[in-house]
Parts: sequence; C-alpha cells; structure tokens
Amino acid sequence: MTELETRPLGKSKVRVTSLGLGTVPLSGFNADVSYGDFEATILAGYAAGIRYFDCAPMYGFGKSEHYLGHALRANKLRENVVVSTKVGRVLKPASRTKKLETVYGIEWIDPLPFLDTYDYTYDGVMRAFEDSQQRLGLDYIDVLLVHDVGRAWHGDQSEFYWNQLRASGYKALDELRSSGAVSAIGLGVNETDSVVGVAREFPIDCSLIAGRYTLLNHAPLEAAFDELLQRNVSVIAGGIFNSGILATGVGGPAATYDYGKVPAAVVEKVKAIESICSRFAVSLPAAAMQFVYAHPAVATLVMGAKSALEVEQNVKAINETIPPAFWDALIEASLLPSNAPLPTAIR
Repeated sequence: MTELETRPLGKSKVRVTSLGLGTVPLSGFNADVSYGDFEATILAGYAAGIRYFDCAPMYGFGKSEHYLGHALRANKLRENVVVSTKVGRVLKPASRTKKLETVYGIEWIDPLPFLDTYDYTYDGVMRAFEDSQQRLGLDYIDVLLVHDVGRAWHGDQSEFYWNQLRASGYKALDELRSSGAVSAIGLGVNETDSVVGVAREFPIDCSLIAGRYTLLNHAPLEAAFDELLQRNVSVIAGGIFNSGILATGVGGPAATYDYGKVPAAVVEKVKAIESICSRFAVSLPAAAMQFVYAHPAVATLVMGAKSALEVEQNVKAINETIPPAFWDALIEASLLPSNAPLPTAIR
C-alpha cells in the first residue's frame, strides 16, 4: 500500500488523503459500468492508500451512492474512510418528473429510474441528506457539499437558488454539522467566485472546485485562493485534467477541454508544456496533479477513475519525482505565473 499524505478540511476534524476517488466515471458517464467493476475500482483505490471517496445523488441518479455504500459495507471499510456527497438536488421518480435542461447535458448510461430536481431550501437540503443516507446505508456522512449552486450552472436562475440557500438552506447545513450528522460542510461547484462569496457570509469548511485551478487555469492565484486560505476553507480540487487534455496530451484520440472541443490556444499551450515534460522526462499527468496539490489551500485531489489501472496510474503520478528545474522551465516559458506555489517534495 502507498502511504499518502493527509491534510485537514478547514477547522473540521476530517482529514483527507492527498488523492480522493471520484465516482462520476463509475456511474454511467459515457460508459456502462457494472457493480463488479465499480467495487473493484473502489477496492483498488483503498489498496493504493486512498481513504477519501466522493459521490452525489446526480451521478447515475442515485447509482453512485447505492454502489459506494454497498461496497464500503460489504468490505467493512466504512470506519476507515471519508465519504462526501451532495445536496441541492432531490431525486424523484423518472416517470413523473420533467427532465432538467443543464449546461453540461450529461446523459447517464443505465441510471437508476429517477431524475433530479433543484432544491436549496431547508426542507430540500434535509430531504436530500436523508435520502442520501438511505442510498448509502450510512448513519453519518463525513462531508456534505452543496452541489452546483452559482451562475456557472444556473445562469439567470442563480439568484433564485442563492436566495433559497440564504433564506433557509444555510440553517439546515448548520444544524447537520452542529448535531454531528456531518463533520464538514461546503460547496461542490465549477467556479471559484461562488465559494469566496459563501465563505464571506457563512462558515464553510471546504469546497470541491472542479477545473478552475490547473496547469492551464491560474485565475484563483489572483486573490481567491489566498482568501480561502485565510478563512481556513480547504479546496478539494477536481477536474484537474480539464476533462482530459492534461491527461492525454494533444495526441490523445478523445482529448477534450472542459467537456468540449479543445480551443486552438489551449492546444498550443499544452504542446509547449509537453515539450518541457519531454525534456525533463516528466509525465504530463504527474505535472498536472503535483502542480495543483502544491497550493497550500488545496487539501486533496479528487480524481475520477473507471478502472483499477487508472487508480494505479493516478497514485503513480502523485508520487513521481519531478526535478525543481522542470517548474523553473515552465515559469521561464511563461506557462506558469511566477507567484504559483510549486511542489517541494514527493507526496
């Protein structure tokens, strides 16, 4: 087993390993995954030292929670791991529910017979939490994240849902944390501004932020991550490959950037990074992972995987030796800003 570093989530008692395992690819995202394959991937992650697992009602419309909870119980792993799930969506029977139109338009393969509805009110948060407990089969949940609240997901409707959260949703989160039903609370979003905004008005512990801080995206260095660090709000970094281009490189047959076609400017930038990787014999995934984890605001990297092999590749990458001169070369080529925190040791 690999020994992975652990860091705390804000002021909470929760500690997470440097790598977490996300269950989106295991829930029917672009591929049908059997329970056997799901369980084998979870067990491979555990054997590799991963002790943090993330799921959500949205993933396979309940499938990720059903499968993860059963895998943890059947293999008697629950007491040794941290589990996060999300609220903000309530699942309802597919035969009697209108399908939502979303910006990403995910079509789950073989999901459970439910559809998601948005609800960030007190009652909605409590209903979603209790439903998740039932699907997971757990009497407490370590980390509870408010899913996709903000302009990046809801657009013109964002203020409506923000007001739901402010008017009563925060109260539900506070009660759940105060009672011990959950140990840490935060957001699970694809934007950074909403996290900073919430942290200014409500004491969250952490936030899962997907795709906003990567080898290609450095905007949080301008102020956001410094403020989150000052407020002791830990970042759970997701989407650090920008949906694929930083895992496969420009030569990957199905390379994407934020789930879409890779822009020409991004292609050129990744080519330049790959050239420096080649010069120093550094793998692109290792550079992508270790760069993000080097920021002191980041507590863990949540990496999706759909097989034991992908889990092993991720663990190998976080432990790969990268010479300091590699990072210097990226800065000299203006591929990284000079104020970016850089890795100092193997994780």
